[in-house]
Amino acid sequence: MTGEIIIAPSILAADFARLGEEIAAIDAAGADWIHCDIMDGHFVPNISFGADIVKAIRPATKKIFDVHLMIAPVDPYLEAFAKAGADVITIHAEAGPHLDRSLQAIRALGKKAGVSLCPSTSESALEYVLDRVDLVLVMTVNPGFGGQSFLASQLEKIARIRSMIGERPIRLEVDGGITRDNAAAVAAAGADTLVAGSAVFRGNSSADYAANIAAIRSAAEAGAARKLDDGSAPPVRTAERMLLR
Repeated sequence: MTGEIIIAPSILAADFARLGEEIAAIDAAGADWIHCDIMDGHFVPNISFGADIVKAIRPATKKIFDVHLMIAPVDPYLEAFAKAGADVITIHAEAGPHLDRSLQAIRALGKKAGVSLCPSTSESALEYVLDRVDLVLVMTVNPGFGGQSFLASQLEKIARIRSMIGERPIRLEVDGGITRDNAAAVAAAGADTLVAGSAVFRGNSSADYAANIAAIRSAAEAGAARKLDDGSAPPVRTAERMLLR
């Protein structure tokens, strides 16, 4: 593990009519990073927002902007998101033919570089780029929409990627259907950075968001501690096991 558990609420689940206020609320509620899901309606079947929105909301918080680009082609847009205020730029291994070149381009812009894998993509796609990345993002839903159910089949992939990372200072992030009910299993598998949308933005106040973030963090920390204690992952809950059938 690279260190403490990071909780990165996805603003895709926020009230877009009050986006600046929502970001300020999760900042006050204890969010570590702000996760920005960028969708193009081409690589994924949905459209969210672009670099101009990232630029507009950047003054709302000093927290790290964790920008997840679900777009293809991606290279033409890297500079725009870097200038808009992204701190971490994550691209998909499936989104272009020259992953190594794209990761080099992100780092040349002075940003942390991440690579994401869709559920059906093998971790072998990371083998020759691990030394180019600061973060690996495992999708635990099929990308494109918020509010989907967690795919427990990805727990084994998370564990295999944790082994691949070894002692490298690389964050292992998960995104998709994360709740207080599965956060322990995800952290025990080796993840240290959890993206949560719907599970954070339940309620209508910073106090509600704080309780939600605290519950996810507590579960994840318990899972990580159990892994460190005996090397085993917590059991996957029944609802998650059903997803494996």
